Amino acid sequence: TVPKEPAVMRQNILNTTAAILACGIDPKKCFLFRQSLVPEHAELAWILGCLTNVPRLLRLPQWKTKRASQSSEGTVGLLTYPVLQAADILLYKSTHVPVGEDQVLHLELAQDIAQHFNKKYGEFFPVPKAILSEL
Repeated sequence: TVPKEPAVMRQNILNTTAAILACGIDPKKCFLFRQSLVPEHAELAWILGCLTNVPRLLRLPQWKTKRASQSSEGTVGLLTYPVLQAADILLYKSTHVPVGEDQVLHLELAQDIAQHFNKKYGEFFPVPKAILSEL
């Protein structure tokens, strides 16, 4: 949600890919792809954003915390990021999502969006369940 220099972003993508491969992820056994090259993420985020009310997003603690740490009043990207996360989850019809405690409310938003969409348009998205990580 914070603009980055294109060269820095490209290097970050390469570094992240290298780290994933170094952890032992085998690209012959799983799909590795750059999410930003899949337009359906943004398209579904737009659709889901049209079903999500602003007051709900304004109540999320991450919005309040990050907005307070920024010099401005906060960006639309920051406000709508949880809807993009919901699109990321729902696009692949995920049934279970590993999350940390700090992301539980965002997953609950994804669950609520899935239920709202299903109620309005028929059963389409599974309602994802949280798999809480233990540290």
